[in-house]
Parts: sequence; C-alpha cells; structure tokens
Amino acid sequence: MTIENTKMKSFIAISDVISLLNMSSGFLSIISSINHEFKIAAILMIIAIMFDSVDGWVARKTNRQDTLGFGKNIDSLSDIVSFGVAPAIFIYSSIKPTSSILQTIVILVSLMIVVCGILRLTRYNVIAGKIDTQDFIGFPIPAISFVIATFYLSGLFNPYIALILSIVISILMISNIRYPKFDNIPVIGISAILIIILILPINIIVYNINIPAIILLLFCLYYLIINLIKN
Repeated sequence: MTIENTKMKSFIAISDVISLLNMSSGFLSIISSINHEFKIAAILMIIAIMFDSVDGWVARKTNRQDTLGFGKNIDSLSDIVSFGVAPAIFIYSSIKPTSSILQTIVILVSLMIVVCGILRLTRYNVIAGKIDTQDFIGFPIPAISFVIATFYLSGLFNPYIALILSIVISILMISNIRYPKFDNIPVIGISAILIIILILPINIIVYNINIPAIILLLFCLYYLIINLIKN
C-alpha cells in the first residue's frame, strides 16, 4: 500500500456515511442528555438504531468491497458512541442521586455500559466469520439504547429500574448466550410503524402511557427474556 492509496476516498463508501449518521445521532443524543433534553436524547438514540440497521443492507446492495475492514471498523466505532456512550450518559444525566452512594452506583453502572459495549463489539469483530452460527453471541448492543429510550418515552421511566435493566443488559451483552437474528417480517413491519409514530410528533397516549413506546419496549424485553430462557 502506498501513501496515495491512503486517501479517504479510497476507503469510504455510502454505507460508511450511514454509519457516520448513526454516530452523529448518538453524539447529538449525548449533547441532549447533558442539556437534560431527555425526550430528544431518547429519540436520537432510536434514530441511530435506524441508521445502524440499514448500513449493512446498503453495503450489500451496493456490492461494497471491503477487504481491509474499513466498513467493519467504522461501524463498530460508531456503535460504541451511539449504543455505549449515549445510553451511559443518558443514565448518568437522567438520574438525580439522593446520596453519595447512589451517585457512585450511577457512575459505575454508566461506566459498565461503555466497558461492556466495547467488549461486545471487539469480540464481535474478532469472531466474525470464524464461528459457525448466524446468531448474535451475546445480546445485541443497540438493544440497550432501544430499551432505555423506549422506557423513558413510555412515560413509565423509573431510575432504579433503569439501573437494574442497564446492569442486566450489559452482562448479557458480553455473555455467550445466542440471540437469533430477528426475521419475523410482520413484527418488523409493526415495529417500523411504531418507531415512525414515536419519532414523529404523533402522540398516542392512554393514561399518560405512550402506547407505541411501551409496545416497542415489551417487544425488546420479550426478545431478551425468551432467548435467555431457551439458553
């Protein structure tokens, strides 16, 4: 490889731009959390998930040739911002500790999300293509942002339950429990519609509960629990 071959145009493709949009959404979510604009932060985490879900599809449709692994690396680095740092900052910023002990716990749980996210993504890159399974090994990392975001938007957000969920999901991310890739088309279609409703200014609220958000949260928790039981 020569210096000429290291120009950015030699590496970046359309799918990488989508990965950067994922990262940008995660970064803006972090800024929103710091500014205590939690609804916006939650919506931005969901938008990051949407970008993350299509970058691989775009790469396949455009016949992306990525022999050096540039796309895989940019995807993972973007994911750690959107699904590691963003939910960690959200948890840290949204919980008001009533004691120094609780503050320490919140900091440690936030750190745990980031550390487990990095471990999860690094292991994925190492074992990709070297293990005979199409399943995810460990709980998929975007799910922690999805759970926290939908939990907050549902109107039922409880800081202590959020801490417990964060701990459980972080542990499951670095476990070797197999989570099958979700391919139930009707459920994917319903989820896509609910996500669109959720990120648009369309309020479907009953007894102060955001119906699309609570349904999406229950879908994700069901996926977590049912596969945990199977294993």
